[in-house]
Parts: sequence; structure tokens; C-alpha cells
Amino acid sequence: MREESGARINISEGNCPERIVTITGPTDAIFKAFAMIAYKFEEDIINSMSNSPATSKPPVTLRLVVPASQCGSLIGKGGSKIKEIRESTGAQVQVAGDMLPNSTERAVTISGTPDAIIQCVKQICVVMLESPPKGATIPYRPKPASTPVIFAGGQAYTIQGQYAIPHPDQLTKLHQLAMQQTPFPPLGQTNPAFPGEKLPLHSSEEAQNLMGQSSGLDASPPASTHELTIPNDLIGCIIGRQGTKINEIRQMSGAQIKIANATEGSSERQITITGTPANISLAQYLINARLTSEVTGMGTL
Repeated sequence: MREESGARINISEGNCPERIVTITGPTDAIFKAFAMIAYKFEEDIINSMSNSPATSKPPVTLRLVVPASQCGSLIGKGGSKIKEIRESTGAQVQVAGDMLPNSTERAVTISGTPDAIIQCVKQICVVMLESPPKGATIPYRPKPASTPVIFAGGQAYTIQGQYAIPHPDQLTKLHQLAMQQTPFPPLGQTNPAFPGEKLPLHSSEEAQNLMGQSSGLDASPPASTHELTIPNDLIGCIIGRQGTKINEIRQMSGAQIKIANATEGSSERQITITGTPANISLAQYLINARLTSEVTGMGTL
């Protein structure tokens, strides 16, 4: 990748749930490097789907680390700039409301086809060149996985205080496929504006700007319900120790998931998934991935 793109590419050290890839060089070299990374991620998704019962292909997802002082320019007045980037590239772009731990940087999550992602990165680079960061930037440094981590809203958190959820195993890989709770548009649907997507709540003013003044909060797609039956002997790998796995799946998919109590004489348990169609399909994908890893002997309870 370094040779072909001509960019400097560094990967942060450390036994962390996340590593940071820093790409430096002329803009053309950066786009080449991003293109190679996006296509590599798509290859990984295709390979992981060949072993999975999931039918819909998740989008490629990248998270950029951007100084918080530049995020305002990226969002634009009343959310105009981010809307323009979404509409012109067809990629989904989401700016995190909170800064990354111990830093003055925020995560910007991009998902879509590799081509949409490359176009989107180009536009983001243009904005960043036009609006340099203000003040000192404290860079985000992922913490080593010495303490457990949880995934919530696409962010890996180390656990402190009352939270005690172990570091996900199979889900680390899936994390890049399902890094945010915003609905993915159905495949083949060319709808770059994503009306009704749910955005994370920033400050109420920012949220209003991002949601669009008129759309209000009723813009999210209607909730629906889907039911699955799972054999009793496999339900443990879905629930995980003390409910850890099912909680991860709930957090990552944004869906409500209820598991019925075991009924006497039945060898199966009913799972009810409620949410937007996109939340439901993501929850199904994650449940199927857990079952596949268990059946193929990769899973650990």
C-alpha cells in the first residue's frame, strides 16, 4: 500500500481493541491509500459473509479521527455541509457528539460502497484543508485492552466502576461492519439523502440542525417486529455469560431483543427483535454470526 499509493502509512502500536492508521502525504496519495484500504475492507466483508447465513451485505465502514475544532466546518451551518457530502457521494456520514476518551478529537464514521467512501474522504479532506484546526489538538490514543471493553454506539469503551462486561471476541471483527446504530439503507436503493436516519443526539441545537428544522424527531422509520426460533442448546452463545453477548448485539444493532423463557417440553426458544428494518437486519446478522462461530467451534461462551 505504501509503495503503490506513495503515502506514509503508520499503524499505532499496542494490544488495543482499536489501532489508529495514520496516512500522510499529498492528497492524491492519501486518496489512493484510502481506496486500497476501503477495497481491502470490502474483501474482508465478502470473505466473512461466505461463512455466514446473512444475505444482505453490510456496507464498508471507516472511522476517521478528526480534531473537534474542525467538526463544525464539516457539519456546516444547520447541517448543510454534511448533508451536501452525503447527497453528492452516497456515503453515510456521522459525526460523533462526544470527543474520544482523553482527547480533543471526535470520530467521524463513514459507511457505504468503497467508491462512495473514497469520494467522501476527498470532500472531508477539502474541508479540513480549508478550515485548519484551532488551538492545540490532544490526539486520541486507544488504551490497551488490559481492562475489558464494551461496544456502545460504535465506540469501544474500557470498563470502569460498575460496568463489568468482558472484551468481545468474535464481535471485534464485526465491529467494523456494524459500527454505528444508524440504519443502513437497503442494498440497491439509491437514496443518498437517507431521510429519517437516526442521528446521535449532540447538543439540542446541533441535533435540531442535523435533523433538519422541519423533520422533527418523528423522521425515524416505523418500528417492526421479527421473530426467530433458536435451539435451546445454542441459546447460551447468543446470551453470553451474564447476558454480555445479547447486550452487545442490542447496543450494536440498536434493536430491542427479547428472549422468551424456556417452555417445558420445547427444544427451542423464541427471540423477538423490534426496531427499524435496518436495526432488525443488523441484529439478525450479529445473531447469525454468533451461531456460525459456535457451530464451527470458534465461539467461546
